[in-house]
Amino acid sequence: MNLKYQTTPKAILMLEDGKVFEGKAAGAIGTTTGEICFNTGMTGYQEIFTDPSYFGQVVVMANTHVGNYGVEDAEVESDSIKISGMVCKKFNRGFSRARGTDSLQNYFEKQKIVAISDVDTRAIVRYIRDKGAMNCIISSETLDVAVLKEKLAKVPSMAGLELSSKVATKSPFEFGNKDAKHKVAVIDFGVKKNILRSLAERGCYLKVFPHTASLKEIQEFKPDGYMLSNGPGDPGVMKYEIGLVNEIVNASKPVFGICLGHQLLAESQGISTYKMHAGHRGINHPVKNLISGKCEITSQNHGFSVKAEDVANNKNIEITHVNLNDETIEGIRLKDKPVFSVQYHPEACPGPYDSRYLFDEFVMNIEKSKKLVASN
Repeated sequence: MNLKYQTTPKAILMLEDGKVFEGKAAGAIGTTTGEICFNTGMTGYQEIFTDPSYFGQVVVMANTHVGNYGVEDAEVESDSIKISGMVCKKFNRGFSRARGTDSLQNYFEKQKIVAISDVDTRAIVRYIRDKGAMNCIISSETLDVAVLKEKLAKVPSMAGLELSSKVATKSPFEFGNKDAKHKVAVIDFGVKKNILRSLAERGCYLKVFPHTASLKEIQEFKPDGYMLSNGPGDPGVMKYEIGLVNEIVNASKPVFGICLGHQLLAESQGISTYKMHAGHRGINHPVKNLISGKCEITSQNHGFSVKAEDVANNKNIEITHVNLNDETIEGIRLKDKPVFSVQYHPEACPGPYDSRYLFDEFVMNIEKSKKLVASN
């Protein structure tokens, strides 16, 4: 063991309501803030940490051990770690995997990610489930509760925050084979790399556009369909993006929305979104496909959801998927256009592959749309 870790510094996790948990420092020494949430997945921590949808959040890893298999350069969903901080029970500073390229400790230190270990994560998860998501602060440089409380009071609530601009591309870029059969415009609200890979594997050539792009700019690419990506923050405050999505829907080309893209699609059709009590984050969430009658185990990461009563009052919207734990809406589609979306993550990194058929359905919609245009 590296000598500098034989005596691990203490660290404190303080929640917005004053609840304090004492543990040991992990990652970089420092102080960090964000909204606390928990992920129930047992594997895939590197994909979780690099998922742009987690921007601004401190993630409690419900699995007991974190860091065991180190990190690997290819197992990322963006160009950097996106979480604000991490909480775990046992933090492994070494790793035991032949493919591993570095330890999680070094990975966190290089990217200045503050974490805390040796806390009762079961108690923390139960507390969040009871009290709801709230802001928190982790510090391994000061243990003065009064100082930490003062800093935490200045952190804005996740409700009302627009965060896509912090993680999305600032300029368009292309992805995949230029000779592919279909062209898809991806609107980047914080897209995961595996969404791009999943489309490219199915014969799509992609151009990824900033969420601030105009429909005119996007249509110069002459796309056969549109992907509305995942991302962080409150969809209700993204007024420009809601208007853009509405324009895209009215262009009458196939559209597929994921996570934040799903929420923005709903908002564009007059369906409100709301902040959930604790959110859904993990790779074991059961969802029922109401069209096929089949159930799927899904990968999820969201703290907002669409209002069921608004969907019920919209005669042009059909509910396609529901969460079997709490009956929240997990998927919708428009009745008069080839447009659909899901709240969960069918690209499944990490997670089961049960929902990858949705990418196939999107490509099938593109093929049908092109045939219809050709016949006319």
